[in-house]
Amino acid sequence: MKLFISERAPNVVRVEIFLKEKNINVKTEVLDIMKGEAQTPTFTALNPMKRVPVLELDNGTLISESVAICRYFEALQPEPLLMGSSAEEQAVIEMWNRRAELNLLLAIASVFRHSHPAMAKLEVPQIKDWSEANRPRALEAMEVFDAQLAKNEFVAGDKFSIADITTYVAMIFARPAKVEVPESLSNLHRWLGEVKQRPSIAG
Repeated sequence: MKLFISERAPNVVRVEIFLKEKNINVKTEVLDIMKGEAQTPTFTALNPMKRVPVLELDNGTLISESVAICRYFEALQPEPLLMGSSAEEQAVIEMWNRRAELNLLLAIASVFRHSHPAMAKLEVPQIKDWSEANRPRALEAMEVFDAQLAKNEFVAGDKFSIADITTYVAMIFARPAKVEVPESLSNLHRWLGEVKQRPSIAG
């Protein structure tokens, strides 16, 4: 199998951390999305959405969308479980992962994609007002996660999960997006410092 990636792309980083947590090695092919390599007819045949990552299985099956790829590897190699075991645990992890994805990561990505000059040729049209509209949304989501982390060691409870991976990727993406994390969000800062020490992230 082969995983098509691009360096530093947030959704690629999500899958990379997930695989490292499970100690799974997959052959990769790196695309330069800034040079339009995800827009070519060859890659579009792999993923009509023109986004990375894409997992190509040995039988030719193509899986895109980072969570779908992670779910494939979770089923292939359950331990360590990153998507939960019981029905309740799986639902709670899914809930917080979706919140991290739709309320936090998407808002931060919108700030970045609609404001950074380097993204102008990829985000057409690039709308500055949309960037600014998403800045307070990102901060509001951070407050929700800070409150959750006041009661829990990790985002979805007492175990590290895919919800932590998505939240971490959002938080590191906040820096290039120039979305400052308020110092008052002490629980979020505590969690971020601890997660950065995990072998899958620290190196």
